[in-house]
Formats: sequence, structure tokens, C-alpha cells
Amino acid sequence: MTRDPCVYILASARHGTLYIGVTSNLMQRLHQHREGRIEGFTSQHNVKRLVHYEMADTMEAAILREKQVKTWRRDWKIALIEKDNPFWEDLAVSLGFPPLSQA
Repeated sequence: MTRDPCVYILASARHGTLYIGVTSNLMQRLHQHREGRIEGFTSQHNVKRLVHYEMADTMEAAILREKQVKTWRRDWKIALIEKDNPFWEDLAVSLGFPPLSQA
């Protein structure tokens, strides 16, 4: 199995609820979030929009980065997102996912 370590940030909307996660398969994890298959915080708060992601060389590096970003103040997280995605577009669409419904 190919592992592609990645830290990602999902949002419910622009400046909405944020979720920071780590995975070795971003496409699979995005599918799980978008389908509501991961019970808990993201499904309860409708957090499905991919607003930021960073690939890492190793899973250990990705986990360290996830822990680092999780400790940051909210305004730092927003600055990280807006550095490359100022309008909080759903980056999953550029990865081949259909746009999320506006419902």
C-alpha cells in the first residue's frame, strides 16, 4: 500500500468550525468525511470542506505537524489557510471530488 502522509484542515464554512487531521490516504479520508462515515466531531458539525493540506515525508512528520497546528491559536490557523486559499475554496474539488451541496 502506498502511504502519502498528509495533514489536512477541514472547515464547515468560511471562518467556520475547523478540524485538523492526519492521514496516510487523503482521498480515502476525504471520501469518508464527505459521506459522513467518520462518527464524531466532523459529522456532528458538518465539517467537510477541505481548506488546507500539507504532504509530509513520513507519517511521523505528519503527526508532529498535526500536533503542532492543533496547539496554535485560531487566528494562526486562519492565517495558514488564507495564505494559499484566501476564499476558503473546497480544495477537494481540484482533487476530483464533486462540489459539496449548499444545503
